[in-house]
Amino acid sequence: MQKKSSKLLFAYWNELRGSRSAPDRRDLDPTQIRDALANTFILQAEEDGHYTFRLAGSHLCTAYCRELKARSFSALWQEKDTDAIETLIRAVTDDHAVALVTFQGTTTNGQHTKFETILMPLRHNGSTSARILGAMTALDEPYWLGTHPVVEQKITGLRLIWPDDPAILGSNGNDHIAFPEKESAVASGVGPVAVPVRVYGFEARRYAHLAVIDGGRS
Repeated sequence: MQKKSSKLLFAYWNELRGSRSAPDRRDLDPTQIRDALANTFILQAEEDGHYTFRLAGSHLCTAYCRELKARSFSALWQEKDTDAIETLIRAVTDDHAVALVTFQGTTTNGQHTKFETILMPLRHNGSTSARILGAMTALDEPYWLGTHPVVEQKITGLRLIWPDDPAILGSNGNDHIAFPEKESAVASGVGPVAVPVRVYGFEARRYAHLAVIDGGRS
């Protein structure tokens, strides 16, 4: 994690959950994460299985030049990454992994900057599929950010973290998986076809320039 907001929110989430796989939505106290609130968001599951913003901090709304509440999270991503994002969300909600995603955001006038997003499971009414807690922060903050809306975002890498299993993916409990774009299906114009691969001995699916490890617990 590179950004303070991601580190702060992850530390708070991890402390709050205790021995549980995820904390309860009712446990959240905004005053405890005031330094990350502007970059924090909560997603909610809709009947069609997609996720929309239930809450979104002011820095997020500024980057997109609009209020994000009730807008689709899945729709933010370029079409070639949609399937990968949905798979990633399932790793968070079903396997209780924490996902750290880096992506390139492009504005309406073609300007680019990179962002870091963290996604964590959040229990709501007994389910970890109904809500997701997250933060999104620009790795750099160019002067023009917020002048023109980000209208396209492309995944450049991801990190899956298994908080209860530090030995599964190495001594740090996580593994950074990022594939050079020149080798990816995105660069060649091919859609996100899932290709079975093995990462550190575990079964995974490769989607263009990233891989998602199935399960995460044994």
